[in-house]
Amino acid sequence: MVRVLTAEARAGHLMPFVVTYQQRLVGQLTVGGITWGSLRSAHIGYWIDRDVAGRGIIPTAVAMASDHLFAIGLHRVEINIRPENAASLRVVEKLGFRPEGLRPKFLHIDGGWRDHLSFALTAEEIGDGVLARWRRARAVADPRFPN
Repeated sequence: MVRVLTAEARAGHLMPFVVTYQQRLVGQLTVGGITWGSLRSAHIGYWIDRDVAGRGIIPTAVAMASDHLFAIGLHRVEINIRPENAASLRVVEKLGFRPEGLRPKFLHIDGGWRDHLSFALTAEEIGDGVLARWRRARAVADPRFPN
């Protein structure tokens, strides 16, 4: 897996990131499907260790990755989530990703083709950035997290 990720990253097709918290590996975020030309788009996938879920780690990582993608000139960032994955659905909601609909039998996972809900943001929708938006939302929801 590491060899494939490294080769794809060197070719400019994806960006693999590890997610750390308190100096330990707790997840992964991968930007894939990087396409330039008239599309200028990519998609983001991620996972997090259940022991640290719910602390804002993945929304922060997704926001940072999204801002980076827009900063390097991409126009669109997409995230596809299985409908039963409530935690990931909360991530895109918190970050303001726009729902685009159902993609039937979109990815082959756990031995079968699984439906996914699709969400996206474009450069015109991000204002001063996805991370800034997330920080403001988080500060409103919990004053312990200043903007």
